[in-house]
Amino acid sequence: MIIVKLGGAAGIDPAPLVREVATRSAAGEELVLVHGGSDATDRLSTALGRPPRFVTGPTGRVSRVTDAATLADFTMACALRNAELVRDLRAAGVDAVGLRGVDGGVLRARRKRALRYVEGGKTKLLRDDRTGSVTGVDARLLRLLTGDGRVPVLSPPALADDGTAVNVDADRAAAAVATALGAEGLLLLSNVPGLLRDPNDPDDRVDTIDPDDPDALAAAEAAAQGRMRAKLDAAVDAVRSGVARAFLADARTPDPIGAALAGSGTIVRRSHRGGTP
Repeated sequence: MIIVKLGGAAGIDPAPLVREVATRSAAGEELVLVHGGSDATDRLSTALGRPPRFVTGPTGRVSRVTDAATLADFTMACALRNAELVRDLRAAGVDAVGLRGVDGGVLRARRKRALRYVEGGKTKLLRDDRTGSVTGVDARLLRLLTGDGRVPVLSPPALADDGTAVNVDADRAAAAVATALGAEGLLLLSNVPGLLRDPNDPDDRVDTIDPDDPDALAAAEAAAQGRMRAKLDAAVDAVRSGVARAFLADARTPDPIGAALAGSGTIVRRSHRGGTP
């Protein structure tokens, strides 16, 4: 089984991924598609007069500030993108099923009581934020669907421990799904060709990262800027939790899954494990 997370940044056309999922699903391959809605949320919030706000945490990870209004925008944006992906997949012959994390509690989370961020060199706390961290996945529900030849298409928000819906990072959600399902591979597809040492040079890519090598991991973390840090953390967590390989790769190629598995992006793997998904 392969878990594919499709990034929500601007400039990503899902058509190549849809075609490839159709081919692989028809061949009997089990897949779960996870997505977010970052760009769509930015556009919707801006149109409604509340431009998005982001903060940077102590580790360098960038997070969206999610108040009640922003959570509503995020939920609407993810729902629309989910419906569009399911529509396109079904038109391509895929038995796709759209799910939000709150549906059936398929994604469970712990709501963050305060969001820590750095501003002006000082660490501050933002309270009453509607974000959370994924703590559980209903693997049984997802296995029922994949075992029946269906392709789940899953997005945030997740169901929090206090009964509310919360914004969770879709990369982390995909990593949690991959771990819960014992997936052979986790693909994090975005609008960059992998982890770049120089963000302005698409050829200066980190090819492999061993999460057990502290020097290699520290170098990768230093290179991961902005949203890429969350992707790197998700990939490392998945591999440390038993997923054979995680891939940071480009969604904008004619065959994004095949290209990633062939090594076109950055592969996170333990050096003592062999084989490919």
